Amino acid sequence: MIVLSRPDARMRESYLAAHDEFAALGEAQRDGDGVWVEPPDDGGYEGVEFTREDLETPEGFARFVRWRLDRAREDSPRPTGHVPCTFYWVVDDGAPTEYLGSISIRHRLTPFLLEFGGHIGYSVRPSARRRGVATSALRLVLPECRALGIDSALVTCDTDNLGSAAVIEANGGVLEDVRGDKRRYWVDTTG
Repeated sequence: MIVLSRPDARMRESYLAAHDEFAALGEAQRDGDGVWVEPPDDGGYEGVEFTREDLETPEGFARFVRWRLDRAREDSPRPTGHVPCTFYWVVDDGAPTEYLGSISIRHRLTPFLLEFGGHIGYSVRPSARRRGVATSALRLVLPECRALGIDSALVTCDTDNLGSAAVIEANGGVLEDVRGDKRRYWVDTTG
């Protein structure tokens, strides 16, 4: 059964293997979880950078996990214009250290997120696709959205990503419109 886990340093090897799968398909920058560098900005954000070599060490990966967990805190440093974001890693409860993908909740919408990014972003590693992982992960994260005060979550996908559109629709997503190359759905989180 698919479950959500907070980022965990025990998943280092599996996370890196999944990243290699994503990178091989040109998907290394997915839903924010594949981002390891945030440059400093004019608003006082000092920036952060993790290299592959950092993440291959237990210490470096543990720092990455702490950073990922801290992103949910309102007072956590972040680039100007970014909002708190809670990350979950998707696992099978029979193999709790096997990273299957990630799903994240942006706690509120900025003008950019309202147009393109939405409240929720997700990705499933290529070797775990077409097994219902994304559908289950989205279903499981909706109560977490509700707990954050999000009654209706905006979830977007590329217009040509029919698999993602099916995931959103299977979870009750109602298409509002298409803007540019993004389909924009609203999903009720109140059950």
